Amino acid sequence: MRQSAGVCTLWVLLTLVSIVTATCRYHSPAFPPPDYSKGSPELDEAFRKIETAISEITSQAKFNKSSYSIEVTSSKSTLWSSFHTATDKDSERPGAAEVNGSSAYRIASITKVFTVLGILQQHAAGNLSLDHSIDRYVSELNGHQSGDLPWKDITLRSLASQLSGIPRDWAQGDLVNDLEDPSIFGLPPITAPHLPKCDSYGKYVPCTKDEMLETIRTKAPLFAPNYKSTYSNIAFELLGLVLSNVTGLRYEDYIQQSILDTVGMNHTSFDKPSDEVAVLPKNISWYWDIDEGVQNPTGGLYATSSDLSTFLRYVLTHFNGITPALDWLNPVSFATSVYSHYGTPWEIFRTDKVLSGSDRPVTFVTKGGGLPGYRTIIIVVPEFELGITILTGGDGDLLDPLREIVSVSLIQAADKLVKRQIEETYTGLYETSHINSSLGLSYTEDQGLEITTWLSNGTDMLSVIPMQFQLPRESFRLQLVPTLLYRDQKHLYGELWRMALIWDNSPSEKLVTQEEPVWDDFCTTDVDTMMYAGKPLNELAFLDKSGDGRYKTVDLTAFRVTLTREAEGQFQHDMLVTQEL
Repeated sequence: MRQSAGVCTLWVLLTLVSIVTATCRYHSPAFPPPDYSKGSPELDEAFRKIETAISEITSQAKFNKSSYSIEVTSSKSTLWSSFHTATDKDSERPGAAEVNGSSAYRIASITKVFTVLGILQQHAAGNLSLDHSIDRYVSELNGHQSGDLPWKDITLRSLASQLSGIPRDWAQGDLVNDLEDPSIFGLPPITAPHLPKCDSYGKYVPCTKDEMLETIRTKAPLFAPNYKSTYSNIAFELLGLVLSNVTGLRYEDYIQQSILDTVGMNHTSFDKPSDEVAVLPKNISWYWDIDEGVQNPTGGLYATSSDLSTFLRYVLTHFNGITPALDWLNPVSFATSVYSHYGTPWEIFRTDKVLSGSDRPVTFVTKGGGLPGYRTIIIVVPEFELGITILTGGDGDLLDPLREIVSVSLIQAADKLVKRQIEETYTGLYETSHINSSLGLSYTEDQGLEITTWLSNGTDMLSVIPMQFQLPRESFRLQLVPTLLYRDQKHLYGELWRMALIWDNSPSEKLVTQEEPVWDDFCTTDVDTMMYAGKPLNELAFLDKSGDGRYKTVDLTAFRVTLTREAEGQFQHDMLVTQEL
């Protein structure tokens, strides 16, 4: 028995140490999504600053021919919008007289998101599988080819997530169409009768399915499938063919019926809108009229900012429920940057530079697009339940400063709103009268919601845990992590959180002498730790929400105790005294 008990104690020790010796924190989302329905002075101030900063940018002479539409939406409604009409327009074809939320742009590669959504819908319906190879749905790829693309190894999933390894383009991006004198680049003069006779090779005549298939069957891969990310437009043109073959509809008709009409995007289409609503940048508006033909699935949509806000609301509320095959906003592969990843088909950026005074990262799930005269981007920030649309027509340099100004200021303000709402909803002292048990919760921008005092049957848990396992008390913390689940999921009652045990090593405790050990950045997630009598040891549930949004009780699952929240103010006062000492 002693040996058994010793083994058990060692196992528990190793389990806890494996958690708490990590130098990293449990990062976002470390809070439930904020509630934007009650108004927010934090956001109001941010939007005023954003408008001022944007006005300074657009007042520059280089942007006289440029227009933009910007919208910010929550999962429920548009929170803010801003529009700018170019002051220098083509007198013969000016386009929309005044840019607003109903003004149309070519959104270019944002179209890929709609193509992938169609594929996910058909996977959920059982009409195709993401893990089947492309040649199962495009039979022409089974025939003879002079190239050596391994179609039987290229799945729909790899195509949708930029992991197919196939080339980028087949009818665009060829310098033979753009250089009057190839010798400038050291290139020899050449005639190429074997090239396609459409798109940039043929005065922008729309390309057909047969022309595309004939050309790509001559291509070689860049990488083996699923080896390395590389951006491919061809991948999404093939997915468009899959949708057409599986549904029996034209690709454009399927997207219109199953997504645009269903979501309520009434001003988005593959058909060219009238000039009355068109954003037509001076001197570079020619691409507005181009029919992309078989290349529509990679970049053919026209859309408005208001419609894209509607779509982002759909994404924010459905991204994890479209199909059990994946969470749509998760990354699937690395891009070239440490902070950048590819999704399906998203471009995902994760940075810790947004929230000043904190190393908590923010994840921006984006899809950008570019065509002559147009640069566009949609951004989803899932932990804050926010979506951003930025559409520009004119100088392509305008989008980058707009993205920086809007996204950074917005998230900083939303984080302030989070702090206020969490303090109002959760923080305070919870206790019970019949046993000596209490729980004190506080929130800071850097640490999130954490347990700052905890008595269980008279035991000071924040002292006994580090003492038992020889951990420094001053760097030991219990951070709370929302699960976004409930004990009663049907009635959304009993909001479930987990405790994450964190031990932040101080510089003096480093085992190596270098200032920033390399492996300090290596962190894995392990939130579910141990049980007590079959119940999770680190689970708690907030219960009994009052009319003002404050939780009145908290239940510690494994400890079989429910604690009641003290009147507002008492705990805050006590905490201030403690901090002063």
